[in-house]
This record gives sequence, structure tokens and C-alpha cells, in this order.
Amino acid sequence: MNYVIELNFESDEAIYVQLCNQILRGIALGEIRDGDSLPSVRQLAEEVSINMHTVNKAYSILKEEGFVKLDRRTGAIVRISPDKIRVLERMSREFEPAVIRGICNGVSRAEAIALINRLYDDYEV
Repeated sequence: MNYVIELNFESDEAIYVQLCNQILRGIALGEIRDGDSLPSVRQLAEEVSINMHTVNKAYSILKEEGFVKLDRRTGAIVRISPDKIRVLERMSREFEPAVIRGICNGVSRAEAIALINRLYDDYEV
């Protein structure tokens, strides 16, 4: 994986959430593709200077959400359906203008994430 992970250690957002979001962004942008191997937990932790447990938590969440297959022998492999890829690409296109408008109007990242969490809470069964 040649995708660059950029974490903001000053952010109120948890590092494992940032890591998940960075990997999902790479998938949505087509920079990380189905079948790509993600770095080992140890390797990624060293690359971005975070605890291995943080990487492990992020990978576990990505597995639960259906984006990654974890295997002791092969590590973390990106496994996503074509439908999920299309949905992520569309969401990215649709969210970007909303995020830009929010930033221009002083909406913080935490406020935007809280809004999305509330929306998901309303619709998830």
C-alpha cells in the first residue's frame, strides 16, 4: 500500500477513528483497492508512530464494517463489494460540498461527525 496515512494528534477525534477514515478515504478515492494488503499492525503502528493496539482496533472495525478481511497468515486484506465501493464514491461526492459549506460556516469536525452519528442512529436497525 503506497497510500499515505495522515493523523492529527491534536484532534479530538480518536486516533483509531482517524485511521479508519483515512483507509476508507483511500478506498473511496481508488488509491486502495479490493485485494490490496494493508500493512501489518506492527508496521503501520511504526510508520505512523502509534500504538499497535490502536491499529488493531481500527482494523477490527474495518473488518466489522466489511472492508477488510483479517487472517493470521495473510494479514489485513481489503475486501469490499463493488456496490460498497460505488456507494462510498457517491457519498464522498455528496459529502464534500456539505463539508465545505460547514467549514465556511464554522462547523467543527466533531460537530459534523456528531451529526452523521445521529443520522446513522436514526436509520440503523
